Amino acid sequence: MPTSTIAQIEAAIRALEEDRYAAMASGDIDAFVALAHPDLAYTHSNAVTDTLDSYQEKLRSGYYVYHRIDHPIDRIITSGDTAVVVGEMHADITAGGTRKTLANKALAVWVRENDRWLLLAYQPTVLPEPN
Repeated sequence: MPTSTIAQIEAAIRALEEDRYAAMASGDIDAFVALAHPDLAYTHSNAVTDTLDSYQEKLRSGYYVYHRIDHPIDRIITSGDTAVVVGEMHADITAGGTRKTLANKALAVWVRENDRWLLLAYQPTVLPEPN
């Protein structure tokens, strides 16, 4: 894959990550769903994994409310029609009525189908407490 193509893919994925987190932070569930693959596996830092249907149901019911999200990206790895985003996700959320602050390393997997990139999987890992 030529360097310019890799750079273009990385730029597109960075923009999609921005759109995804902006949709979550603003409560625009329809925008999030439009970015997600129908077979989405969305794992939370408590190890619960949602499907696209169960996650959007939780978002629509107010189970998850995102107040602030920061998501620095360390790197994007591409292979064919798959892109893996390696980074972090720091957020203030309400989950099940409890306000929480999250500090996670995170992997997001995007796949290209019919010339569209869609979020297929997300997996955070809680960062250890500083010593």
